[in-house]
Amino acid sequence: MDKLQEVFNRIQESKKEQKKIKSSYRDALASSVQYKKITDEIKELRNKKKEVEDSIKADFHSEFTKLDDIKIDLNSDYELLSDIALTQLMKGETVKVKDEFETDYEPLFSVKFKKVG
Repeated sequence: MDKLQEVFNRIQESKKEQKKIKSSYRDALASSVQYKKITDEIKELRNKKKEVEDSIKADFHSEFTKLDDIKIDLNSDYELLSDIALTQLMKGETVKVKDEFETDYEPLFSVKFKKVG
């Protein structure tokens, strides 16, 4: 348990240091006149790009509807895949799948912690 807490504390300290460095960098960018000019130009080009994309997207309305449906189906299938793999693992069964080229895939599990309270 102590090692777990030590590693957690080290991660927290590293995140603080990372945040401080990133903040200093952002401050330096914000004070640069050249950077401000370039970001304004980029913003203008992005708006023009968005207009072109929107006009073309209107022509592909049905395809984008189908794309959204596929995305929903994929998310559902990923969740189902995870549930089945976890169930098999808890039963002590071998968990593995193959793709069309006979390449084996094994599950990768990770643990995350969230703040409580």
